[in-house]
Amino acid sequence: MDILKKIKNLNKGIAVLIDPDKFGQNTALDDFLDKIKFAKPDMVFIGGSSVSKKDFEICVRKTRNKLDLPLVLFPGASHHLSKDADALLFLSLISGRNPDFLIEQHVKAVEELENLNIDVIPTSYLLIDGGKITAVEYVSRTTPIPQDAISIARKTAIAGKYLGHKLIYADAGSGAVQPVNMEMIRSLASIGSPLIIGGGLKTISAIEDAHENGANLIVVGNKIEQDVDFLLDLKSYQK
Repeated sequence: MDILKKIKNLNKGIAVLIDPDKFGQNTALDDFLDKIKFAKPDMVFIGGSSVSKKDFEICVRKTRNKLDLPLVLFPGASHHLSKDADALLFLSLISGRNPDFLIEQHVKAVEELENLNIDVIPTSYLLIDGGKITAVEYVSRTTPIPQDAISIARKTAIAGKYLGHKLIYADAGSGAVQPVNMEMIRSLASIGSPLIIGGGLKTISAIEDAHENGANLIVVGNKIEQDVDFLLDLKSYQK
């Protein structure tokens, strides 16, 4: 399955993000997966900032067994890997200057990653200020790009493209007060790489605006954790 090609061809794409740290081995995950199965988003992302390898693998395995949907790893550390996924976003946090998330975690992952038969997608990861300190900001010890720093975000993403990254992921972070603004989305979309937007998207109108301004795929996580019925709204929107 060519996940990168699929994302590139989406224009109203929706991905549901599952954070294993929120579920662990809890049976609530089974109920959550049943609801995702009914909603049928374009794909499922699995990732978190501090989840253990055991909980991560259990979550991926359960998701694989329950859902016939593309399954993409959204890693927060080098041990967030699994043979049961279809693809891995090989995230380089180029909005920050912490070498641990620019290259160090990637080097640590290589030995295991070489033995996994999954797509590895080099991804420019840009953390955008969402109005609060998020887990990503805290764990990565990096400063997000301000919402009004459109030129900085654009130049950073272009530098990532020149480095060979195939995908742009702009993220305001889990539980963000405000999502990535529309002017920034338009600017990033103009670069020509497939564009993923995540963090702080809590309404269908906000998701629609992001799509109309150039996002190929919207990632929704925290909103669904708070209101699982939002999956029904997403299903209706995609129809």
